[in-house]
Amino acid sequence: MKQTNVKPAEGKLGIMVVGNGAVATTFMTGVLMTRKGLAKPIGSMTQYDKMRVGRGAEAKYLKYDEIVPLAKLDDIVFGCWDVYPQNAFQSAMYCEVLKEKDILPVRDELEKIVPMPAAFDKNYAKRLDGDNVKPCTTRWEMVEALREDIRNFKAANDCARIVVLWAASTEIYVPVYEPVHGTLAALEAAMKADDREHVAPSMCYAYAALTEGAPFIMGAPNTTVDIPAMWELAEKTCMPIAGKDFKTGQTLVKSGFSPIIGTRCLGLSGWFSTNILGNRDGLVLDEPANFRTKEVSKLSTLETILRPDVQPDLYGHGNDEDTQYYHKVRINYYPPRNDNKEGWDNIDIFGWMGYPMQIKINFLCRDSILAAPLCLDLCLLSDLAARAGRYGIQRFLSFYLKSPMHDYTQNEAPVNHLYQQYTMLKNAIREMGGYEPDEEID
Repeated sequence: MKQTNVKPAEGKLGIMVVGNGAVATTFMTGVLMTRKGLAKPIGSMTQYDKMRVGRGAEAKYLKYDEIVPLAKLDDIVFGCWDVYPQNAFQSAMYCEVLKEKDILPVRDELEKIVPMPAAFDKNYAKRLDGDNVKPCTTRWEMVEALREDIRNFKAANDCARIVVLWAASTEIYVPVYEPVHGTLAALEAAMKADDREHVAPSMCYAYAALTEGAPFIMGAPNTTVDIPAMWELAEKTCMPIAGKDFKTGQTLVKSGFSPIIGTRCLGLSGWFSTNILGNRDGLVLDEPANFRTKEVSKLSTLETILRPDVQPDLYGHGNDEDTQYYHKVRINYYPPRNDNKEGWDNIDIFGWMGYPMQIKINFLCRDSILAAPLCLDLCLLSDLAARAGRYGIQRFLSFYLKSPMHDYTQNEAPVNHLYQQYTMLKNAIREMGGYEPDEEID
């Protein structure tokens, strides 16, 4: 390992997860089973991927932890918040993502992960009915209670560092409202005034985490850290933020497959995507106001990769105004599927002389099995970024996220192209490892 300015990963890393459902318990169980040598962390790039550092005769292909100091799985301690009081073992059994034989060997450890009462507002997730909820009367009280939780957890578990990860449900859509979300002072005033319309509970978690010196990762499409007030707080506290929405199934396919169409200079008339899923995420998304949040994040992917302003002949047709291809996204709650999500994509393309063709993709995926390794990578890399002195929006983590954060106030466009995102990820790790970030993003 080269000499770098990144602080070593000494001591325990506390990963505090908002939510104790399918994604969270699959993530926790997998890490605990891997530590015992009873499972393999497949899908995790921090555990498996190798990347080139150096050029020519100096080139080497190394794993991430051979380039930068990553926290070890043995040093991770888990905590969580949830509206339901069941411990992580009970929840993992209830969610039925993993088989009993893959949960029982770490039962003792999972039973010790008991969710703290959640900072919760039923108006933001009407389909959830748990009673393990903080008795906070205002948003500012939520913030103070969560900060105390983080401090207490850190002390009780002798953690050197904390990362907070949102793996809870999608909240109702909160549009960016400049008078509240534009500055940190305005957001704090709104929290103290208990402005429940513009301050979502997730914003209280993010505020608490950053103020307590913990990076915050938004794994749902909530507006939470996608506002200038939170960027200001991240700069003030010198903490990394990453978001939003884990890129697991259909959007992963979209961000990886649409470059094939673009690179090959084929035309696109329309792209229709629909999902069926039956877990708690599906139940919450069955509420139109919550689905709206998800729809906004899923729709943004294609438009930044296949751009009608750049290639009007290829992407300037399809909808009523004839200015762009038709792009539709749907999610349907279907309980029999539980966590086994199915994504259907129908893609209408056209080629030489405008002749039409079709592509059909049917991805029978397992939502939490795809999300768990993302959770691990995002936590380890956010902790790395904090030790490297990187703060604010972590664009290099866009690879893992459906709707990558970007400074829209400066008309910055998000990078959604999977292979460009991968280049950003590798360059950041090279740089933190003391190597030249030598790949071009073009």
